[in-house]
Amino acid sequence: MIVAFSVTPLGVGEDVGEYVADAVRVVRESGLPNRTDAMFTSIEGEWDEVMDVVRRAVAAVEARAPRVSLVLKADIRPGVTDGLTSKVATVEQHLAQ
Repeated sequence: MIVAFSVTPLGVGEDVGEYVADAVRVVRESGLPNRTDAMFTSIEGEWDEVMDVVRRAVAAVEARAPRVSLVLKADIRPGVTDGLTSKVATVEQHLAQ
């Protein structure tokens, strides 16, 4: 499965980059395939391992912020691996035509 999620600390002002970095650090240290862009971090793996990483990423932000917002979108497709790369590659192939 692939999960795209965004963790936003609330009540800490407008500059939230250092708090978001805490969450992304948890994801990167997980060892699961992941990708971060300006809006979301995507992570790929089995349900329990992905959701555990999301939970720990939220906890990392929650440890420093009085309130946390989580937005999460999941693509649950058993048997698919390397979806982070293959889904983008398919779109790129169509764009190249």
